[in-house]
Amino acid sequence: MNHTTATFIHTSDLQLGMERDFLGADQELFHDSRLRAIDKLGELARSEGAEFIVVAGDVFEANSLSDRVTGRILEKFRDLPVPVYLLPGNHDPLVADSIFRRTDGIEGVHVVDSTVPVEVAPGVEIVGAPWRSKFPVGDLVFEALAPLAPTPAIRIGLAHGQVSSFGDENAPGLIDLAYAEQRIADGTIDYLALGDSHSTAPLGDSGRVWFSGAPETTDYHERTGDDTGGEHNSGNALVVRVTKSTPADAAVTVEEHRIGEWTFDALHAELYSREDVDDFLARLDAYPNKSRTCVKYALSGTLDLTSTRALEVGIAERAPVFSALYNRERLDQLYLEPDEEELASLSLGGVGDAALAELLGDVDDVVSRDAATLVFRLSKEAN
Repeated sequence: MNHTTATFIHTSDLQLGMERDFLGADQELFHDSRLRAIDKLGELARSEGAEFIVVAGDVFEANSLSDRVTGRILEKFRDLPVPVYLLPGNHDPLVADSIFRRTDGIEGVHVVDSTVPVEVAPGVEIVGAPWRSKFPVGDLVFEALAPLAPTPAIRIGLAHGQVSSFGDENAPGLIDLAYAEQRIADGTIDYLALGDSHSTAPLGDSGRVWFSGAPETTDYHERTGDDTGGEHNSGNALVVRVTKSTPADAAVTVEEHRIGEWTFDALHAELYSREDVDDFLARLDAYPNKSRTCVKYALSGTLDLTSTRALEVGIAERAPVFSALYNRERLDQLYLEPDEEELASLSLGGVGDAALAELLGDVDDVVSRDAATLVFRLSKEAN
């Protein structure tokens, strides 16, 4: 029986040109890594024998990027070893001033600007659901697939958006997952390549609907509970292989490949002793690529003055090495509780003792705690 095969790279949410204010001078490193992600997609396509790359929305951070940033991005796309198909998403919808118009005339770079199926290889099609505004009305996937019939050709759906809303949020372009899987089952499409969520994940029961996740990390992974909070599985690209002979008998495999360079972690730690402090600092030391690592931390517990000082010195020594390392003061529940020996050693006399007592009476306040710790440090230096 004759069959058709296709291998391609599924990615999304490059958000090229993205700025992160807390990075400061390392913003250029961040830009460079996002451009290098395009190179790595091309290298992955070559090593895995992929015939093309699909980018399921949010290719660009916005429609208004500088000529310098846009020019460098387009140069990277121009150098890809296989054709790339770009879908407009919510960050870069296909509006009058669309940045995608800058891709005109670049060989191998194709904008999926309609729901008309496009043949990308003999017997292989893409059908897209491009965003034409920031707030589309209705299910763009339904609109793209409803007119289509099952086909013996391999057909890849390309879309951007969520399949369910968060709480009472009215998410634009919400996708009916059950309908999409129905159209997979009848052979109208064989795989739905999704973008919008920045963490790689399969959806539904068919194994043929996936969020690729962002190929370079963009936001924090909450390292607590079941470890799936926040952006918990980004920095990947998917290699998808499809084999098909009749509309209802496609076989699909999906493989995750790590290509990202950056780490964004939100840490939580309970500190009650100097050993706990040392363990937390060792956790920071364990990061392998600190110049491309951002860590924000929330601490809870109770420490004496000596351990508090060791914590502050340890963090201050490490902060310059990280791209970002900072305290989440809003979630901070670390309390200062000097032991009797420390209190005895801090006799400043007169007004000094009264001021210190006031500070120690409110050590659950960050400012008061810092001030008390400073008094402790200065008194030790004076002695």
